[in-house]
Amino acid sequence: MQKILVSACLLGEKVRYDGGDSRQSGLIAQWQSEGRLISICPEVAGGLPIPRPPAEIVSGSADAVLRGRGSVQRQNGEDVTDAFVDGAERALALCMKHQIGFAILKEGSPSCGVNSVNDGRFSGIKIDGEGVAACLLRRHGIDVFSEQEVEQLALLLND
Repeated sequence: MQKILVSACLLGEKVRYDGGDSRQSGLIAQWQSEGRLISICPEVAGGLPIPRPPAEIVSGSADAVLRGRGSVQRQNGEDVTDAFVDGAERALALCMKHQIGFAILKEGSPSCGVNSVNDGRFSGIKIDGEGVAACLLRRHGIDVFSEQEVEQLALLLND
């Protein structure tokens, strides 16, 4: 059975920066009951606490962060880049260990954003882009989907 990496918050784990979750029903819940999902919160895996101050990619893109040319910071300027990179590497290691080729990640997150992230000014405005973990997984050939794209993944898995 094909395993799928999934953001822990989507399974109802209270790991979001605000101590909450983003539980999903439908296919994600079904796949969870079938034992297909391997969960991770890259931010927590990288050593950040729950709850934690929000962070955003403030300089460069996720790709720039992974190349050491960008940063992830909290609103007070505290640099948390290393924790985000470490968490992304741990997510990739799980994929390699379990031979995972697909991931469902939380849209909008600076770690897991698939198509959008915050603008880096703590304005609440989303821009096109991806999170650090999503970027690293894609670099290594893992197909990444947001929680809004689960149906597309289901079509691929049924082929």
